[in-house]
Amino acid sequence: MPELPEVEVVRAGLEPAVSGATVTGVEVFDERSLRRHDRALGDFEALMTGARIEGAVRRGKFLWFPLDAGGAAPRALVAHLGMSGQVLLRTPGEAPEKLLRIRLMLHHPVHGELALHFVDQRIFGSMAVDTLQPTDDGRPAGYAGPGMAPGGPAAPAVPASAALIPSQVAHIGRDPLDPFFSPPEFYRALARTRSGIKRVLLDQQTVSGIGNIYADEALYDARVHFDQPAASLSTPTARRLLAAVRAILLRALAEGGTSFDAQYVNVNGQSGYFSHSLNAYGQHGRPCPRCGTELVRTKFMNRSSHYCPRCQRLR
Repeated sequence: MPELPEVEVVRAGLEPAVSGATVTGVEVFDERSLRRHDRALGDFEALMTGARIEGAVRRGKFLWFPLDAGGAAPRALVAHLGMSGQVLLRTPGEAPEKLLRIRLMLHHPVHGELALHFVDQRIFGSMAVDTLQPTDDGRPAGYAGPGMAPGGPAAPAVPASAALIPSQVAHIGRDPLDPFFSPPEFYRALARTRSGIKRVLLDQQTVSGIGNIYADEALYDARVHFDQPAASLSTPTARRLLAAVRAILLRALAEGGTSFDAQYVNVNGQSGYFSHSLNAYGQHGRPCPRCGTELVRTKFMNRSSHYCPRCQRLR
């Protein structure tokens, strides 16, 4: 499943192309990709046609596009990639992908006519129009580009709706790359739970955007066992772990995310290369890069954990 770096690569690729664009046409080829759309708000095609996209925003693994619908209640187009969803930029008239589920036709004042294709093999992803609500802290709801900074303005792309969040995303915690993510709150959350630290990292309400791959990599970098009770981590260890999480996510972003097959690609259909930089995930049976001990894979929450039994001892 795409994690924070993969979704951020998509957001960053879409933002300059869709910000300021008007939706001129909508085609839904598979209604299953609208499973999260609340039809009480209205017909998806009718709501989107004529709407102006104000920007592209991300919190954790969720991506949304605030809409200016001419005075209607604040709304956004929410996209969730699920297991295999792709959002691709295309030129009008380009041959559709075999697994195309939704197509949006756009007119951009600078880039002209564009097409946005939502492609999904397993149909676990979705698009939906959702209402926007104020954030609990009054701060920008998610990451909207490098113009964001704590105490400063939100990215220019979303000035009108920066402090509004889709109702479907409101329960998700901020992610470690969000300028308004609070390390002290994160440390307090660790101190409150006896659950294993990896369970906490995967809990999207505590901290969003981290999935199995990057949890394993961060725990390896921080030399922490995946089942170490979160409350047992010392303050220096908790800080080292958060620093490792951020460093891993930034490295993955720099390499375009992690691609093991054709399911994850950026908006131009290109793969990411962080899979070549993994130290722990998927490396079982190989020697630990630090100590030479054979890396291990073990079952964990219907998936697997990868770790070094010597470097990451259960304390």
